[in-house]
Amino acid sequence: MRIAIYGRDFNDTVLPYVQEVFNHLTNHNIQPVIYSKFKKYLDGKVELPHHTVVFHNHEELKASADVLLSLGGDGTLLDTLSLIRNSGIPVIGINFGRLGFLASINKNEIESALNALIQGEYTLDSRSLLTLESDNGLFGEENFALNDITIHRRDNSAMMIIHASMNNEFINSYWADGLIIATPTGSTAYSLSCGGPIIYPDSENFVVTPIAPHNLNVRPVVLPDDNTLSFEVEARESKFLVSCDSRTVTVERSVKISIKKADFCVNLVRLNNETYLNTLRNKLLWGIDTRNY
Repeated sequence: MRIAIYGRDFNDTVLPYVQEVFNHLTNHNIQPVIYSKFKKYLDGKVELPHHTVVFHNHEELKASADVLLSLGGDGTLLDTLSLIRNSGIPVIGINFGRLGFLASINKNEIESALNALIQGEYTLDSRSLLTLESDNGLFGEENFALNDITIHRRDNSAMMIIHASMNNEFINSYWADGLIIATPTGSTAYSLSCGGPIIYPDSENFVVTPIAPHNLNVRPVVLPDDNTLSFEVEARESKFLVSCDSRTVTVERSVKISIKKADFCVNLVRLNNETYLNTLRNKLLWGIDTRNY
């Protein structure tokens, strides 16, 4: 098995866990392929295997790895999408962050998780993505998102009006700070914090969630993901923000945006002792209430 390693700068307190990852791979005679920028950060901090191989971009990853191991939180795992793209390479995350819905492996479970991965004791959880299209080519070739695409006012600007349509049929004009279009995967992220519902991963839909809407009767709406959504912005300010997961650009008010389901999926590695519902219970602390005991 060829395992690629991706990560970014983090607190030095987790370096012993990073070292544990490399030690365990070495014990199994696996030569990891490390993202070049991450290797540069790790040099002098951890002991890397001899003759370490690096990759720099999507094409080199596609040619050199069977699975990608993300070291960090959910944000780090989302960063890997620009490298994985439509290659189909599965990704698994070891959580050095906080909640960790996507990077679901606890840092105290590294040995057992890597053993299961190496022995093939896992399934692939196919997750849908969103793709964004615009008349000025926003985000270039990286115009996709696993969690959500967000339209948002700039920091000091006034409330905006977002006119939304589905397949050219008018849905609503949202008077709000912004709008979140989330996949089922992203339903437990920003959308959830703004009052959106939790959607099971293979439900084949997405949710449109307003951010701080002016009209309190405006609520999130769940729509089938075989439709195309389009948006036009009306605001006092001449520019607004658009985000694809963690990537954000500033956009002119005149730009029109359409969003639909991407034509490829991302494969998340799910170990045999994991289920989505179990992850929900553990991460959201369902049932952890002193009144229950």
